[in-house]
Amino acid sequence: MTDTSADTGRIVETDIPARLDRLPWGRFHTLVVVALGVTWALDGLEVTLAGTLAGALRDSPVLRFSNTQIGLASSAYLAGAVLGGLGFGWLTDVLGRRKLFFVTLALYIAATAATAFSWDFWSFVVFRFLTGAGIGGEYTAINSTIQELIPARVRGRTDLAINGCFWLGALFGAAGSAVVLDPALFAPDHGWRAAFVIGAVLGLFILLMRFWIPESPRWLVLHGRVEEARKIVDDIERSVAASGHRVDTTKAPVLKLRARPRLQLREVAHVLFALHRRRAAVGLVLMAAQAFFYNAIFFTYALVLAEFYGVPSGDVGRYIIPFAIGNLLGPLILGPLFDSVGRRIMIASTYAVSGVLLAVTAWLFWAGYLDATTQTIAWSGIFFVASAAASSAYLTVSETFPLELRAVAIAVFYAIGTGVGGVAGPAIFGALIDTGSRPHLAYGYIAGAVLMLGAALVQWRWGVAAERRSLESVCRPLAAID
Repeated sequence: MTDTSADTGRIVETDIPARLDRLPWGRFHTLVVVALGVTWALDGLEVTLAGTLAGALRDSPVLRFSNTQIGLASSAYLAGAVLGGLGFGWLTDVLGRRKLFFVTLALYIAATAATAFSWDFWSFVVFRFLTGAGIGGEYTAINSTIQELIPARVRGRTDLAINGCFWLGALFGAAGSAVVLDPALFAPDHGWRAAFVIGAVLGLFILLMRFWIPESPRWLVLHGRVEEARKIVDDIERSVAASGHRVDTTKAPVLKLRARPRLQLREVAHVLFALHRRRAAVGLVLMAAQAFFYNAIFFTYALVLAEFYGVPSGDVGRYIIPFAIGNLLGPLILGPLFDSVGRRIMIASTYAVSGVLLAVTAWLFWAGYLDATTQTIAWSGIFFVASAAASSAYLTVSETFPLELRAVAIAVFYAIGTGVGGVAGPAIFGALIDTGSRPHLAYGYIAGAVLMLGAALVQWRWGVAAERRSLESVCRPLAAID
């Protein structure tokens, strides 16, 4: 054991990263997956409810939203996620992963509860913006923690599985929408409000689960808090041993670095766009392509079913259930291949296949060969693959940049990617749906397919093979000393 306590600015020699990476899977790791996965499930519940409630918002005697307004409200949610990701991402690297868990989730709970009491379009937009800000902050804190606590050999599949839990929430949201939109149970203007109240209440339970997760030992070491980090890792090792697993106690490789509080903004810009500009380009392209692909289609799912297939708003949930199942199973089934076959091949393949399948579906939609059922089957098949692709974008930006700015790197690329590809998507597609033209909407789908194919080529050419490697070997910490 070679750790030495150090204050910020002092030299630290630690074997903590290596000890975390070589751990066998134990109860601690399962608790981390559950505590973080339920947050994505909550996000899935939130987004799905918003999507399935589109018809109810349009038919509400108080709100009476147009399709374009529904698309704009979805864009406001994503804009909030972008700005929240940037602000909270910076704070996550400065103040720590654990503190931001509670701040961002509290904001989500408060804003979601407030959405239930919206009285007009603008109040709804403001509350959706704030809800998105909380979720954006969650993205950065959670993905940072996944990378820094999960053993290297299973980091890819675990990351995809946790991010895929979004669709577990989507399943509950789709099923729940059928209840809250039942006119026999709720008045037309009360059902959608009850849905948002339920989301806020569930958030309170998740807040309690956050106490299971410790601060990232890697973050503590970087900030000179080595004794705290050592105690956490000692506790984790004891927990794993108590579960009947053998913990390797031999001497682990040592990392030598200079503890430091945080990076300045100019240093962040230099690292992202000069020192690692190729990785930055890959991350940006992957995030933007999947954001446009996903958000443009999913946020207007209910509108397409209603406008082109005549599906009543109360029946939308049952069409989203198979879609959500496909999205949930994709990361779970394909996830292990990201650790065995490798990142470059699997990320490029899932992006390319998603793009080709969407292009084919766009043509079938344009030609009028699909009905509500076959459209749902086609989307479910596409997003079985696309869900793994989208999750791998977060995996890429969270493991290929230095420890010192892992959270802010996630935030920057999530923000730019979502801003470029996601915020505009729902608004554009809402307007395309308002035209009532199949060719116009098909052009939008084809644009999404082209973006995914382009991202596949970029990943194949410049992607990083990070599978089964320690984070410190994938990208050397800026504070590391030879």
